[in-house]
Amino acid sequence: MFSAKTYRERRKALKEKVSTGLILFFGNEDSPMNYADNTYHFRQDSTFLYYFGIQRPGLIALLDIDNDREILFGDDYTVEDWVWMGPQPTVKYLAENCDVGQVQPLNELSPYFTRAKNSKQTIHFLPLYRPENKIKLHALTGIAPDEIAAKCSIDLVRAVIQQREFKTEEEIEQISRAVDVTVDMHVAAMRCARPGMTEAEVTAEIHKVAIAAGGNLSFPIIATINGQTLHNHYHGNTLKQGDLLLIDAGFEDKMGYAGDLSSTFPVSRQFNSAQKEIYQLTLEAHEAAIQALGVGIPFLNAHLAACSTIFDGLKAMGITKGNTDDAVTAGAHALFFPCGTGHMMGLDVHDMEDLGEVWVGYDGQPKSTQFGLKSLRLSKPLQPGHVVTIEPGIYFIPELMDLWRSENKFNEFINWDKLDSFRNFGGIRNEEDFVMTADGARLLGKPKPKTIDELEAVWFQ
Repeated sequence: MFSAKTYRERRKALKEKVSTGLILFFGNEDSPMNYADNTYHFRQDSTFLYYFGIQRPGLIALLDIDNDREILFGDDYTVEDWVWMGPQPTVKYLAENCDVGQVQPLNELSPYFTRAKNSKQTIHFLPLYRPENKIKLHALTGIAPDEIAAKCSIDLVRAVIQQREFKTEEEIEQISRAVDVTVDMHVAAMRCARPGMTEAEVTAEIHKVAIAAGGNLSFPIIATINGQTLHNHYHGNTLKQGDLLLIDAGFEDKMGYAGDLSSTFPVSRQFNSAQKEIYQLTLEAHEAAIQALGVGIPFLNAHLAACSTIFDGLKAMGITKGNTDDAVTAGAHALFFPCGTGHMMGLDVHDMEDLGEVWVGYDGQPKSTQFGLKSLRLSKPLQPGHVVTIEPGIYFIPELMDLWRSENKFNEFINWDKLDSFRNFGGIRNEEDFVMTADGARLLGKPKPKTIDELEAVWFQ
């Protein structure tokens, strides 16, 4: 945890923004895999972590702005729990660590809500993603689970985003350390991968680094020879000579702060000529996006810089044709780059995604509905304290190629016959993490190998 002062000041700032009413925060519960006592790895709700810092299931917190009260609701573990878990801190002790003044058992929450409703207090709550918390809210307020998204407090959503999106120095230090471990995870994969291994064996080496560093994964590991599938979590293939291996993996520290990096490298320890050409182009798109980052400049500009660079590079190879600006405006580039260039990162690997991309990444402005561009999670102007990822890629997706060609789509921009020779190429992406400062974008964590020379030299270091 950070100091109690950090959490106290975060809550104070939030109450000043919201100004009136009662703010409800649900912590997460343990989530059973197949029966009650066999649970998934516990992960606290990130907004609960941000304001209270407590990694413990079964807690709910209230900020009663009108009556100047902060209350942590929860039940202490019993001796029956200690037998299995060992001695555990009391709820009062946890509250003191984040400077919450009052503690009450969970059975006092409903009466408190009844009094609040009778006094016509405004109840603020965030969108909910856990079904058990939706049920709890329904029991407290009568709001049906399918009505929660429409009835959550947009004032609270915006106030939380306005705080969480600007990372403090102590947060940036945590994220940088998480990125350092993430680099180690990727380098471990680069050094161990060889023909005859399975994707699962490489995945195990990556995960081992995260566990040994005292944390865990910030998301399930992607380690695949089929990089054209953007989020491929299948690990059953055997690596072969000539394969490219795409790794997308990140570390999450004990406080919940994330790293997120992607790498693509040859299993054979050297790129062939076609792989070099496409890889170098993805790297140029990556650098173009970085160069487009700036304070007050929309992140959309970085995305469009990557899109144009990719289309131009493929044009030089004879795969695309026509005016680049027209092609990108029409969305023809999305055949090769059907996703976004990056996203915010912090306590969530896709920071605050549960609060809604339209608020986190677009300041409430509507998103594009165009294929490819609609997957861009972040578009708004960047400010000092924003932490973002940069991860453009080039993907040759046979099913998408066949569909668009059958529909005679973008014939003016695509040389289909030339493209067909790349249908089994796969996909490539690189990803790095940056913090915006008054002077521009600064790389977080230590650099990872990403140039062709650096990747081909990893095995000999």
